[in-house]
Amino acid sequence: MVSRARAGSGLLLVLALAMLAGCAAPRRTPAPVEDRGPRVAAPAATAVVEPARVLPGAENAGKPGYYTVKPGDTVLRIALESGQNWKDIVRWNALENPNVIEVGQVLRVVPPAPAVAVAEPPRPAASAPIAAMPSGPASGPVAAASAPSPAAAPSPPAPAADEGIAWAWPTGGGANVLAGFDEQKNKGIDIGGRAGDPVLAAADGRVVYAGAGLRGYGNLIILKHNNTYLTAYAHNQTLLVKEDQSVRKGQKIAEMGSTDTDRVKLHFEIRRQGKPVDPTRYLPPR
Repeated sequence: MVSRARAGSGLLLVLALAMLAGCAAPRRTPAPVEDRGPRVAAPAATAVVEPARVLPGAENAGKPGYYTVKPGDTVLRIALESGQNWKDIVRWNALENPNVIEVGQVLRVVPPAPAVAVAEPPRPAASAPIAAMPSGPASGPVAAASAPSPAAAPSPPAPAADEGIAWAWPTGGGANVLAGFDEQKNKGIDIGGRAGDPVLAAADGRVVYAGAGLRGYGNLIILKHNNTYLTAYAHNQTLLVKEDQSVRKGQKIAEMGSTDTDRVKLHFEIRRQGKPVDPTRYLPPR
């Protein structure tokens, strides 16, 4: 009996040890599946490039009669520098808002060329002159057509647009010139006076600007005298004329003041085709 019990205990011990050994054995994980098919590279990210915006008039850059807008430009300043009416520049370039122009934009600053009429081919001459049909009943034989009159002599050419301007000083009394002309620093002359002194038109012309839209000029009047000359009257206290108004030489157009400057004075410019010139070379001696 004792030997059987010992044999049974030994068998149980062997079974227990076998079970423990089975639990302690490491579990085998299945080998990874390798894809041996052809590999396709992922598409590289492509940057979307926005096309460069073409500014209005860019095709005319560098051509005569056109101006490329620079930082700080306004339509009024461009008009003054080119000797044109700012309204004409707005019309020639079909600007919806004259206060909005872009750096790099190209503007026309000369009038467009007039359209050239296409001549019709000559008609074949009739074999005999044809009389006009009488308006009333015929009372006698029809008169023969009159002979053509000789061609009129060509008219002499018109004088240049800038000839014949008799300039006058834009202020009354003595000329108290505070600062002379300097093409780089002073594009005109500065004339001293008292607030309210009359400012006079230097020649017959038309008002193409009256306002305070040009920095550094204060209350400003610009007169256009012909296709060549403009005059500018700056720093006024009061403006007495309006745009598109015609004025005569010596007419009071403003009162002297100190707007946008440090003292009472009139800044006066003469511009020939937009380029400032020395007014004292045009004004009569005083």
